[in-house]
Amino acid sequence: MSDGQRSSEAPQIQALQPGGAPAAAPGYSPGILASGGRIVVVSGQGPEDLSADMETQVRQTFDRIRLILEAAGGSLRDVVMLRVYFRNLARDLPAYRKVRQEYFSEPFPASTAVGVTELAVEGLDIEIEAVAVV
Repeated sequence: MSDGQRSSEAPQIQALQPGGAPAAAPGYSPGILASGGRIVVVSGQGPEDLSADMETQVRQTFDRIRLILEAAGGSLRDVVMLRVYFRNLARDLPAYRKVRQEYFSEPFPASTAVGVTELAVEGLDIEIEAVAVV
């Protein structure tokens, strides 16, 4: 199979939402069961415009992730895990949660949000990693 081609077996992605492990906010699943595909791991991505408002920065970051997934023959629909790093978690998490629901639908990917003191790129306030099964 060459780069960018999807396997003939479509991946199966199922949200895991047991009663004792609820999601803290809408837009993500406590767990994901995925099978039948290739794993694509997307390194941390950030926005193009570091001076834009946070909603725009999140959209730009998800758009970059989408480009990488498309290069592997996938889409954002294939994402099973998001890991988000914020320099200002309290300020920026609400904007992230709002935009995340514009880009993802059920079964929502599992997700972790982490506050950090700095990121590798000067001026970066958000960085998002993704794992997909395509």
